[in-house]
Amino acid sequence: MRENRLPPVPQPTARRQQLTLIAAARVSACRTTSSQQITDIVRVTVDDEVDTTTFRAIVAEVGGTAQR
Repeated sequence: MRENRLPPVPQPTARRQQLTLIAAARVSACRTTSSQQITDIVRVTVDDEVDTTTFRAIVAEVGGTAQR
């Protein structure tokens, strides 16, 4: 059985943007605004692909999107 993974993105900034969009979609689908839940969803989404600073930036961006 084939895995349901996205194809690799050639540039790191494109991958970060892709991870942000995926995390935002997941947060939106869960309809959550709890900061802990948002952090957990982003943690599962990025799965050790980014450093701590980038992780925090994605959490902040997705958290701001969830507040809208």
